[in-house]
Amino acid sequence: MQLNYTIRRPTQAELSLLPAIEVAAAQLFVPTQHAFIAAWPPASLDDLQAYFAWDGVWVAADAHNTPVGFALANIIDHEVYLSELDVHPEHGQRGLGRRLIAAVAAWGKAQGYRSMSLLTFNDIAWNAKLYARLGFRALTEAEYGHELTTIAQGHIAAGLPASARVAMRAELEQLL
Repeated sequence: MQLNYTIRRPTQAELSLLPAIEVAAAQLFVPTQHAFIAAWPPASLDDLQAYFAWDGVWVAADAHNTPVGFALANIIDHEVYLSELDVHPEHGQRGLGRRLIAAVAAWGKAQGYRSMSLLTFNDIAWNAKLYARLGFRALTEAEYGHELTTIAQGHIAAGLPASARVAMRAELEQLL
């Protein structure tokens, strides 16, 4: 078990390592009712490059300084939006997801934002329940901003069941 992990910004060359992490993390869905997610393609290098270009990528790196997890975030509806969080299962259960979220929150706070939103599954223990333990709360549809609504609709159009999705928000201060 490796205990030395760092949360940092990736190099541009490391972006090519992130899709494999996403594919490995997606395998956690296989025993769930959402097993189909394991077959979805990972983020494209073009998408990752776009996040990288405006400073929206963080990695968790192991003792060999190799990325084993990552977070993608951007700004929507005047708040930080956590668009993706993946940790390779071989490095799971070590607090790396929490540490990545804290790094994103610190970045958002430094940019002058106050909250972070995300969309996740409400029926998988390591999704909404984990985020709730970190301080996120479920939103009603009336609390969605225009951009969050558009993203949620896009997820549903892509095949994610609306009844299994939840939008959540936390104050950045809680996540640090």
